[in-house]
Amino acid sequence: MLKEILVVSGKPGLYKLVSKGNNLLIIESLIDKKRTPAYARDKVISLGDISVYTLEEEVPVSKVLTAVKEKENGGNVSIDLSKAQPDDLRAYFAEILPNFDRQRVYPSDIKKMLKWYELLLANNITDFSKKEDEKTVENEIKEENESVEEEAKKAPKTAAAAAPATKKRKDSAKTVTATKTPKVKSTPKTSTPKKNVVGAKRGG
Repeated sequence: MLKEILVVSGKPGLYKLVSKGNNLLIIESLIDKKRTPAYARDKVISLGDISVYTLEEEVPVSKVLTAVKEKENGGNVSIDLSKAQPDDLRAYFAEILPNFDRQRVYPSDIKKMLKWYELLLANNITDFSKKEDEKTVENEIKEENESVEEEAKKAPKTAAAAAPATKKRKDSAKTVTATKTPKVKSTPKTSTPKKNVVGAKRGG
């Protein structure tokens, strides 16, 4: 479910993916339900692809949201986010994720995630678990690129390449040596983008 919930850099709140078009997405705000286009130049991240730094590893934000839900018995967070101080936010988050990296996960990151939780709750989105068969946005892009490459391989050869070789003339005085066709380097596959980690970059 979180795969279709998006974070758009420079825009508040969360967005639901409505449809895909050529070089754009149609998204709907979970705050006011208004629909707007998001273009290729916009930094759009699936909530299901975001992770949180801990001292040992990166934990999917889906697990963090699930932990908040369990702590609050499915209700809203028990602290006032509008008045909470940095120490209050860290103390609360330590109950959810005790080993979170305090050097890289800022109080503003914690507040943002807790606001995401409440916004999802307000929109009756309560299943935060990541399905095993759920593809990430990066995997979809990778598979689409591989599909294009596969279609290119199946494309019919050019007339010149498909034409049968002509016989040598009997009266030819010299033997013609065929030149080798230079190998064409295949287009390198696009690398899978790095994971988006809360606290990894500031801003947005």
